[in-house]
Amino acid sequence: MTAISESRFWVLIGVLLAGGILINWFEQRGEATVVRRDLSEYNDTLGEWSQKGGDIRFSEQTESVLKASDYVMRDYVKEGRRANLYIGYYSSQRTGSTYHSPQNCLPGSGWEMRNPELVTIKTPGGRKFTANRYLIENGKYKEVMIYWYQGRGRSAASEYYDKLYTVWDGVVRRRSDGSMIRIMTVVGNSESDANLAAEDLAAQVADNLAEFIPD
Repeated sequence: MTAISESRFWVLIGVLLAGGILINWFEQRGEATVVRRDLSEYNDTLGEWSQKGGDIRFSEQTESVLKASDYVMRDYVKEGRRANLYIGYYSSQRTGSTYHSPQNCLPGSGWEMRNPELVTIKTPGGRKFTANRYLIENGKYKEVMIYWYQGRGRSAASEYYDKLYTVWDGVVRRRSDGSMIRIMTVVGNSESDANLAAEDLAAQVADNLAEFIPD
């Protein structure tokens, strides 16, 4: 072995050892604890939207697949229009428990996802973020769906970017908690009206998340 080859060999060994020590350190130090309210206490009034009926719960089988640490699903109404809200929260995504993208779940349940768009949501509090919007159909049912990922003070439409942010925050902030937020409303007589209603509820939801999905 030449002097140069031997030098590279020991550099490689050093990098591997340092990497192993760093990975072990990240695993041993655990995750930071965050204080939050249960989603069962989430606002029953959001702007002009009011909760209609009680919270909806999944079957035990569905919950075992979902593996959410906490979730809420309920209907809200405004001026006769009903919209469904789902928020699924995961206190840690280190061990593989993570939200299920509607792009994977809905087609498996018979829904067709059409007209994908990125929309800018402007909240009453002055925030702006990007969310996904789809027209979804299942037989005679046609609805508008808006969804995005929220966690650690970040909003993201892209699941890919959200995963990158999760890895980064796991290293820098010792946190991998996060959520997926989904809103659906029936198209009815006007797809445009359904779009506006879904965007309005999304804006109201986003302004009332901090206590439940910590920054």
